[in-house]
Amino acid sequence: MRAESNPDGAVVIVNETPFHPVDHTWPDQPGDSGTLMVPDQSGTVAEAVMAAVSDDGALALGAEIPVKRGAVGWTWLVGHRLAVADVPEWLTPGVAVTLSVDVERRDKLSRGHTACHLASLALDLAVAELWRKDPGADALGNPDFEARANQSSRIQENGSVDEYRLGKSLRKAGFDTETFSATLPEREARINAQLAAWVTSGATSIIEADGPTIIDRRRWRCRLPEGDAVMLCGGTHVNSLREFESITVKLALSDPQTLVMTTTLSPNEGPERTR
Repeated sequence: MRAESNPDGAVVIVNETPFHPVDHTWPDQPGDSGTLMVPDQSGTVAEAVMAAVSDDGALALGAEIPVKRGAVGWTWLVGHRLAVADVPEWLTPGVAVTLSVDVERRDKLSRGHTACHLASLALDLAVAELWRKDPGADALGNPDFEARANQSSRIQENGSVDEYRLGKSLRKAGFDTETFSATLPEREARINAQLAAWVTSGATSIIEADGPTIIDRRRWRCRLPEGDAVMLCGGTHVNSLREFESITVKLALSDPQTLVMTTTLSPNEGPERTR
C-alpha cells in the first residue's frame, strides 16, 4: 500500500481494488466512491482516480499524468482519493485494508452511462437525413453526428448531459443545422420513440476487455434488434436494458450554435445488476 497527503484529498494506492476510476483523458463518468477500512477504523473514499507511478517512484494523478496511457517506464494504478487532505495515522505502509464501493451510486452511474450511449445512437438516427456529405458511420451504421459534433459529455446518476456544437465546422461537414434547429421537437420525439423501442427489447449489454489491467482497451456492446452496437468505452454499464423502465431525452438550444441533450431514466426495480 502507498498513501500520500494531498490538498485535494489524500491518495491511497493498493495492489487490488474493486473501485473504477474516472478516466483522466475523457472524464465523462465520475469515479467510484465508497469506504476504506481497517479493523476499528474507516475512511471515506470521495472518488477513485487514475494514477501512474514512474520507475523512479514519482506518483502522478489524473490530469497531471505526463505520459500517454501505457507508456514504457510507468505503472498504471487506481488512486483512492480520501475525503481528508492528510493521510490518517492508522493507514501505514503494508497494512491490510478492506475496500467497499458505494454500489448504489455505481449502479446509478452505470445506468446513466448506458442511457447516454443509447441516446447518442438514437440522436444519430433521428438526424440521419440532414447530412449531404458522409460524416462516417456510428456503431449502428448511421451517420455519426455524435462523433462530429459532441464537445462534452457528463454522466450523472440516472442520466447524462451532452453538448453539441452546431457551428461552421459542422455545416462545412455537410450537416443542415438550419433544418435541424427548426425541427427540434420532431427530432426529440423520434429519439424518444427509438429509446422506448430499445428499452422494450430488453437487449443484453456487456463490457468486453482486452485484459485485466486498468489500461486495457474496453468496449461496450449492446445487442440491439438492429444489430450489435459496439463502442470503445472506459466506463461501467448495465447488464441488460431490462434495468430500465424508460429513457427519455430533452433537446434544447442553449444558444444558436449549441445543442444540449439531457437524458433521464427511470430504473426498473428488479433483480438485474450493473457492472
